[in-house]
Amino acid sequence: MDLNEKIDMIGRLYLGLEQIEDCEEFSSLIPEVRTNFVYASKESATPEDVLAVDGRISVVDGFPKAIGRIKFGASGYMAHLLLEIQKKDSEIRSIIDFANNPKIAEFLKDYCKEKEWNFSVVDRRFEPDNMKDTEGEAISWMVEEAIRAAGGKIPRIFYETGAVGKEPVSILLGKDPLEVAEQICELARNYHESGQRTR
Repeated sequence: MDLNEKIDMIGRLYLGLEQIEDCEEFSSLIPEVRTNFVYASKESATPEDVLAVDGRISVVDGFPKAIGRIKFGASGYMAHLLLEIQKKDSEIRSIIDFANNPKIAEFLKDYCKEKEWNFSVVDRRFEPDNMKDTEGEAISWMVEEAIRAAGGKIPRIFYETGAVGKEPVSILLGKDPLEVAEQICELARNYHESGQRTR
C-alpha cells in the first residue's frame, strides 16, 4: 500500500469517526465490549493491513468517544471479520459493530425492511463445536451463515446471538467509513426516536 492510499484511508476513517463522536444517540448502541470501526483496502490480507480504532469507541460524557488513535493492526476480531466478508464481496471495505438485545433486534428487523436492506441473524448455538476455539474458522462460518440466512446475499446488517462468554453484537457493512458512519448515525437516531415514541 502506497503512502497516498494510507493517507486517504486514515482521512476517511477519521472523518467517519468524527461523525460518530458527534452522534449522541449512538451512545445507547455501544456494547459492553465497546465498538470498533474498521477499514480495509482491497489488497488487505491480514489484520495488520486493516485500519481500526485503538482501544475501541466507548462513551464519555454521554457521547461516543474513541479511546485511542486510528492505526493499522489495532483490531483482531473485527479485522478478521471484515477480511472474511471481503472474500465474498471486495466492495465491502468498512464495518462497525454495535449492541444487540431483543429490543434492538426487533427494531433492526423493521428498520432493514423499511430501508429494503438485506438483513440476517446468525445463531451462535449452531456454530460447529470444532470451530468454537479457532477464531478464523468460527468467523468464516459466521460470514457463510449470515449470507445463507440472507438468502444468499451479503446482508447490510446482521447480528449474532450470544454464545457462552460472548456478548451478542450487530454488524453494519458498507463500502467506506463515511457511508458506514452516516448510516449508523441515521440508524441510531431512528432507534432513539422509536424508543421515545414507545414511552
